[in-house]
Parts: sequence; structure tokens; C-alpha cells
Amino acid sequence: MKPTSNIKKRAEKLRETIRYHDKKYYDEAAPEISDFEYDRIYRELKDLEERCPSLKTKDSPTQRLAETTGKHFKTIPHRVPMLSLDNTYSFDELKEFDERVQKGLGGEKYEYVCELKIDGVSIELVYLKGELAHAVTRGDGEKGDDVLANVRNIPGLPVKLKGSSVPDRVEIRGEVFFTRKDFEAINEEREEAELPLFANPRNTASGTLKTIDPAEAAQKPLHILLYYVFSPGKLPFGAQEDSLEWLQKMGFPEDEHYRLCKTIDQVHGYCEEYQARRGKIGFDCDGVVLKINRFDQREKLGTTSKIPRWAIAYKFPAQKAETTLKDITLQVGRTGAITPVAELEPVLLEGTTVSRATLHNEDEIKRKDLRIGDKVLVEKGGLVIPKVLQPFPEKRTGKEKVFKMPPTCPVCGSKLEREEGEAAWRCENAACEAQVERRIRHFGGRDAMDIRGAGPAVVKQLLDEKLIRDYADLYSLTELQVAELERKAEKSAQNLVGQIEDSKGRTLGRLLFALGIRHVGVHVAEILASHHKDIWALSKASEEELSVIDGIGPIVSRSIVVFFSKPANIKIIKKLEKSGVNLKRLKEEEPSGEQPFLGKTFVFTGELKGYTRSEAEGLVKKLGAKAAGSVSKLTSYVVAGEAAGSKLKKAKKLGIEVLTEDGFETLVKKYKG
Repeated sequence: MKPTSNIKKRAEKLRETIRYHDKKYYDEAAPEISDFEYDRIYRELKDLEERCPSLKTKDSPTQRLAETTGKHFKTIPHRVPMLSLDNTYSFDELKEFDERVQKGLGGEKYEYVCELKIDGVSIELVYLKGELAHAVTRGDGEKGDDVLANVRNIPGLPVKLKGSSVPDRVEIRGEVFFTRKDFEAINEEREEAELPLFANPRNTASGTLKTIDPAEAAQKPLHILLYYVFSPGKLPFGAQEDSLEWLQKMGFPEDEHYRLCKTIDQVHGYCEEYQARRGKIGFDCDGVVLKINRFDQREKLGTTSKIPRWAIAYKFPAQKAETTLKDITLQVGRTGAITPVAELEPVLLEGTTVSRATLHNEDEIKRKDLRIGDKVLVEKGGLVIPKVLQPFPEKRTGKEKVFKMPPTCPVCGSKLEREEGEAAWRCENAACEAQVERRIRHFGGRDAMDIRGAGPAVVKQLLDEKLIRDYADLYSLTELQVAELERKAEKSAQNLVGQIEDSKGRTLGRLLFALGIRHVGVHVAEILASHHKDIWALSKASEEELSVIDGIGPIVSRSIVVFFSKPANIKIIKKLEKSGVNLKRLKEEEPSGEQPFLGKTFVFTGELKGYTRSEAEGLVKKLGAKAAGSVSKLTSYVVAGEAAGSKLKKAKKLGIEVLTEDGFETLVKKYKG
């Protein structure tokens, strides 16, 4: 078919659109459309090029992979190209794929292996003589970035393969990803530090792999699952199912979700089962990949220039819903940042009722042209974060209202301000009730001063009764004052005051995080503590002095200097000092070259009496070990506290040494001498 001028213009428009969204997705980690919408645009272009072959060009998005390589990493070629997969949202098209397989195999019997399509980042691990030598991103399919330094930190990933069945060179491909729980924890920390929230686990994993500093990447709990093995030498298996079992024997994390299916109807059942379960799986999964099991049959079917003919992805439709934007309210953060929140007519998405969603800032509302009263499309981004995708302007009645940011704080009435270059409006009144309450709750948080009795209800009561005005006032509370609060018994009052007293000895790093300095999260606070003998030394540091510290950039440096330049903050720190709160770097925070636990991996499970989880993990990290979130054959020790669960059972099953808390302390003392 000869293309008309309109078809040519449409094809070029589609290419421009796809390239734009590729850049937003891969380079900027800020996607603007859903996978479903992207796939719809891509398929329209592909259909046009198939109907009019003269439209097809070598640089068309349908002929090339979009992901790029970075300038900070060594580029490594793939010996076997990393192809993308054809995909479909239709089971009828899966049947058509099965019919093509039947025809291509000429009546041979065949089976499929179905695996979950993890919404992560593709990686190729290269082992030379059993040693992990490279970890290469997909890149453009022909070559990618070697991010080995960042991948080596992933818990459960063997750096050496053992056994006689390991070829001299073996290449193993899989996905790097975050669990939803870990992703939410990362965003909670970023929210506390007044940093922009990450959009989804996939982009966060991609950014972590491309982090220049491996120590920074190691702070984020990446996971990995492998699904493809290749070698120029002879492999000890000839089918996908056998390769997955071999990977498990080599010590790689186990894929407990894959299934061997003998017919396309069994594949259909697997897809329906996991589409219903996807919200209950611990990681983002956007579909199912079905592959011919036997490798010799894969060779017979072959590949096109971009996709294999022996595999296809069935993608789950993103669950979206239409609802009404009833109102836009404002939420005041602990540092005064004003966040608009969409108040929605409640709607069911992925098994949970969604009634609120952040709108981020005023500019976002204007960009999407959202109006109060609009009918809007809502989606749970990555099945985790509810977000308003778009309004339906065609459904407006004329009663909708354009949102205008009010000039004053909704809590204290102070004038709102917006710094040049920033998206957020702020209430600069440090005495604003909303900020005070959130600052105190943050101060007593688990990764800060860990005052577990100072929850939201207690903090509100203390403020309402005017017993405290800031977090330093916590240290002047008496048991009698606390006991007089509503629903506070004498015993719980003793516990709270005791926890406050215990918190005086927390590390300098914890205190710095607890102070609520903008952009200073847990990791940055630890870096600052390791470079300054006490809080007063930090308070005198200049922006130039701070910005040369590895891991501390100009934005963080500026924020720290501004914090210590305010007399009100210095006054509170002096109150803390007078109350006996530790302001100095403790011995355990001292930088040390000793790494007695180097090469060891610890997993903590259950409730520890003498440590919080982050304290215990921080301790072994300082001694050179890794702290993993899951048990594998490479785990050195599992430290089991009270009510330890599945991790303890798996450790016993694998024969991994299990330590009680006392045993852990004995081991630490032994290695520390």
C-alpha cells in the first residue's frame, strides 16, 4: 500500500510522540502516560508501517530499543542481543500467537513456561570462570552500561558460582526491582526530608542502578530475579524449566511464581489467576511472559530483528476508574511545604477504596487543567500510589471551579511564600501548629530518636494541653503530667517518660535526622555525623565545606546552613543540650578502616529488645557486612528476635546459622575484639 501524505504525517507524529515519552520514561524517570496508552500509540505506528512498508525506517522506534547508555559507565556489548518482547492485552491474540507456534514447529509437541512480567529493569550478569565480572543494562539492545559496582550489593546475588556444571562463560538475564514495601519506605524517607517523591518502583530501580556512588546505591534495598541463561559453551540443561531450577541450585533467589503449562488454555488460567492476585504480590507485576520451554524449539522458531518468535508478553490492563474531584484541600508538611490533595468520591481500585490523592503542587493542577467538580480518571500508580491522571473536559457542566492557591496558610493564617525555582508554596511560620505537631512526631520517629510512645494521638494531647511547644520540651515532661492525660495510665506514663530518657543517648546521626532539616534523610544524616565531631562543629560549617563531602550536594549544603542560621533552631538545640541529649559523635559512628564482617550477610527477623532494626543493620554495615531483607543460601547469619516468622523457618531449612540476640552481641564483641 502506498502511503498518502496524511498517513506519512501521522506516522511521523507518532514517532515524535513515542520518542518524547521514551525520553520521559528512560532518561528522566518521569513518565507522563500509562504503559497501556504508550502501547496503544506504539501499536498504531507498527500497524501503519506494516500496511505501508515504505514508511519503515532504521531509526523508527519500532526498529530500535529506546533505552540509552550513560556517560559515567563503561559500555559493554551484548554477545546475544537483548531483544524486547511483543506484547498483547488480548487473549485472542495469545491464541493467534499459539497458532503461529504450532505452524512454526510443524506439529511437534511443545510446552510453555509462564513467568510473571516484573516491572523492573533488565540486567545481564556475565560470569567468567564462575566469577561475577559484569552487570550490563539492556541499553539499546546491542550494548549497555556495566553497573557491576551497584549490582554487587544486591542481597542474595552470588558473586561466585560453584560446581562442575558452570561453563567458563555464562550470561544470565533478569530483572532488578524494588518490593512495594521497600519503595514505600524510600518515599516516606524522602517525604520526611522534603524531597520529591519517586513516581514508581521501576524508575527508582533504574535510577539506583545508574547511581555513580556505589555506597549510595547500597542504601536502597534492590532485589533481583533471573529468568534466562546463555553460554557459548555447553549448558547442563536444554529447557527453561530446568534452567530455573539450575539458577536456584547456583544460589540465585528463587522464583516461586513460574509454572509449566502444557496448553494455551492452561496459560489462560495462569494469566487470569495472577491478574486477580497482582495486588497481593510483593512487587509490581504488569503481566505474564510465556516462553517455549525447549531451547531447540526456540531455535527452530527463531527471531525477528527485534523480538523472539518463541515468546510473548500478556500485559494486564491497568485498573483505572472514573470518579468526581469533590474538592482540593491543602496539607501542611513539617517544614511548611503546602501540598494540594484531591478529595475524591470514593472508588474501588485494586481491592482498596481510594478517596484521596496527592496533586503535588499548584503547577501540576494547572498543567492537567483540573477543576473542582470535574469527572476525573484515577489510577493506582504501580498499584501503590493513587494518582489523578486527567479530567474529562467534555463532561463539564459549567459548575466546575478553577482552583486558586490561597495567599495564607490554612492552619495558622500566615502568608504563603514561594522561592524562585521551587514548585512548592511554603508557610514560613515555624510556630504553625501543623508544622509543630509533624516536627515532634518526626523527631520521635523510629529512624530518628525512636520514642515509640510519642505517637500522633499523644503528641496532639501534649500540644492541646500546652505541656510542650517543640520537641525539646519532651525532655522536661514528668510522669505525673503524662499520667494526667486522658486515657494514660500510670504504667504507660512511666514507659513514655522512660523512652524519652533513653533517647538522650541516641547517635549524632539519628539526632541530625530527627531535627527535620530539609533534604537531610537518614543516609545524609549518617554522612554528616561521620564528618563532624558534634552538632556545634556542623553548625559552623560553610556551604563550601559541606558541598565537598561525598554524598552532600549544594542543595543539601544550603539547607543545612539555612537551618543553623535561624536563632529559633539554635535555641531548641541548646534546650536539648541542657536536658542531657547527646550532641556528639559516638564511638560507633567514628569512621573506621576495620571491616571484620566483610563478606558476611546478616538478616534480622522478629522483635529485638536491645536494638531497632535500623540500629542492628547499621551496626553490621559499619563492620563491613551486608544487611539483607530476605534469606538465601548466601546469608551468613540470621538474627532471630521474638516472634520471628518465615525468615527463621527458611534459615533452618537452608542450614544457615541462627543467632539469638545474645548470640549476636557475643559475635559482635568477638569480632570487635
